Amino acid sequence: MANNKEKEIESLLTWNVDGVIEKDNLRRLLLSGKKLQVKHGVDPTGDKIHIGRAVVLWKLREFQDLGHKIVLIIGDFTAQIGDPSDKLAKRPFLTKEQIKKSLKNYLPQIGKVLDIKKVEVRYNSEWLSRLNFKEISELADIFTAQQMIKRRNFAERWEKEEEISLREFFYPLMQGYDSVVVKADVEIGGTDQLFNLMAGRKIQEHYGQKPQSVMTTKMLLGTDGRKMSTSWGNVINIIDSPTDQYGKIMAIKDELILEYLGLTTRLNADDVKDLLQKLNSGTNPKIIKERIAFEVVKLYHGEKASQKAGENFTKIFSKKDLSVDLPSLRLKAEISVADLVLVSTVVSSKAQAWRLVEQGGFSLGGKVFKNPKEELSLKGGEVVKIGKKSFFKVVV
Repeated sequence: MANNKEKEIESLLTWNVDGVIEKDNLRRLLLSGKKLQVKHGVDPTGDKIHIGRAVVLWKLREFQDLGHKIVLIIGDFTAQIGDPSDKLAKRPFLTKEQIKKSLKNYLPQIGKVLDIKKVEVRYNSEWLSRLNFKEISELADIFTAQQMIKRRNFAERWEKEEEISLREFFYPLMQGYDSVVVKADVEIGGTDQLFNLMAGRKIQEHYGQKPQSVMTTKMLLGTDGRKMSTSWGNVINIIDSPTDQYGKIMAIKDELILEYLGLTTRLNADDVKDLLQKLNSGTNPKIIKERIAFEVVKLYHGEKASQKAGENFTKIFSKKDLSVDLPSLRLKAEISVADLVLVSTVVSSKAQAWRLVEQGGFSLGGKVFKNPKEELSLKGGEVVKIGKKSFFKVVV
C-alpha cells in the first residue's frame, strides 16, 4: 500500500510536470498525509476553456484524487487588469460585462475535469477590490522595477522600445496576494505563469506565511504547432462537439503526436510508451492519432460519443459518406461566405475567416468558394466544409 502511494506521489510530481519549486519539501508533505491547500487561478478572458489549459486542471484532479483541497480562484478582478504573462503587447482592460459573459459557462467546463462539488471556488474581486492605495503601495514595495523589467516578455518589449504599462506590473502582485488570502500550500500553473507563482511565495513571506510550493505543467502547442491561442484558431475546446474534437485531433501535425499523447489524454506512462514504440516501428501516425482522438473525446463527452465520433470520421474521410449525423449550423438564409465561416466558430476572427476562404478552405455542397464577400442563398440541408476536418449541415 505504501509503495502504491509513493508511486502515485512520484507520478504527481513528474508526469506532465515542467518543474517544481521546493520539490523535496512538497514530496515530504504529500507523504505525511497532510491535507494541502492547492491553489489555481483562472481569468475569464473568454467563454471557452481549451484543452491546453486543461493540462493544469487534470494535474489538480490528481491532487484532488489524493484527498487534497483544491482552491480555484476565479479572477473576476484580475481579468479586468490583464495578465501580461507570455504576452508581447499590452493587454486591454476588460469590462465587468465582458467578464460576466465569459463566466457564464466557466464552472460547468471546469466541472468536466474536477469534482466541482469538492472545490473551494473563490472570486478575487472579494478582496482585491477592497485594497486601498496604501496597501497596494506596500505590495509594490516588495519588488523592484529591475525585477519586473527582467521578466522575459517585458525585456523583449523593452528592447524593442514598445510600451509597457505600470498597470501590468501590478498583476503578479495581485496573483501573489490571492495566495496570502487562501493560505495556499501549493500553487499550480503553466510554465508561462512561473514569475507570478514565484511572486506569490515572496508575498506570502512578507505576510508571515510559509511560502507555497510551486508546480508548473508543460504547455500544449496548438494543432498547427504554434502556441495554442484562441486568436489563432488552433485550439481544441473542452465544449467543442465530439465531431469537432475528433476531427481537430486528427488534423494535428505528426510531430505533435508525442506531446498530445501525454498532455491531452489520461493514458499512463506505459501505454504512452507502447504507442510510441509502435509509431517508431512504422505504425501509421493516423492510427496513433485515432487513439488520441478517442481518448480526448471520451474524457469530455463519454465513451459512446467518442465511438460515434470515430465512426463518423471514418465514414466522412475514408468512405466519403456525408449521410452521417453532422453537427448542425444555424444560419440566415442570406449570408456571406466569410460570415458563415465566422459563425461556425472554426475560426475566431473575421481576418482568419477571410484567409481561410481565400486559401480554398471553404466549400458548400462540394463547390469551393474563394471570395469571402460572395453572398450565399441557403435553403437548409446543405453540407459545408470549413478547413480540412470540419463539416456541418446547414439549418436555416
